[in-house]
Amino acid sequence: MNKHSEIIIRQETSADFFAVENLTREAFWNVYRPGCEEHYVLHCFRDRPDFIPELSLVMERVLDDGSRELIAHVMFAWSEIMVDGEPPHVLRMMTFGPISVRPDLQRMGYGKMLLDYAMERAREMNGGCIAICGNIQFYGKCGFVVATTKGIRYADDPDGDAPYFLIKELTPGFLDGITGSYRDPAGYFIDKAACEEFDKQFPPKVKLKLPGQLF
Repeated sequence: MNKHSEIIIRQETSADFFAVENLTREAFWNVYRPGCEEHYVLHCFRDRPDFIPELSLVMERVLDDGSRELIAHVMFAWSEIMVDGEPPHVLRMMTFGPISVRPDLQRMGYGKMLLDYAMERAREMNGGCIAICGNIQFYGKCGFVVATTKGIRYADDPDGDAPYFLIKELTPGFLDGITGSYRDPAGYFIDKAACEEFDKQFPPKVKLKLPGQLF
């Protein structure tokens, strides 16, 4: 457990599952698509062998009366780089996401605080490096760089620069002499009909098609 002023970061427990899924839903609703799928990805991923329970972390804020409120969560998973060469081989590393911050508390530094703490834990677990698809303007503040500058391609965009595909070495020199291709873990791809059914247990929300959505 890590306490910084009024903030506590700890490992998620089964008692947190629904609240964390609802937080994730609130954080991502209508952001990348009408509605969202991230809460269902999280729900399903917990049963996968590449899920890292020790790095499924919740952030709580301590209130004046001593009670706590959930304000953020991040999930990590083991992943792989297919290293170039004959024969090709895999290099084990990590990815993360979704990372969720309560909507009214976004852009206040909580996401970076949680991610910095989680990455230090990941380093202690020999994660080596971490890859993520995201905005370099945010993740650059956490030490990420465009992955192609480290010789790592994104399998879903093998011929492009993929400026959204980012990487960070947790162990300095971990990627020295390495080139290869990264593919997202299979657990990030879900059944959309099953997601729709899963979503029915949460409070109703309106799906909107908004400018800037990716899907």
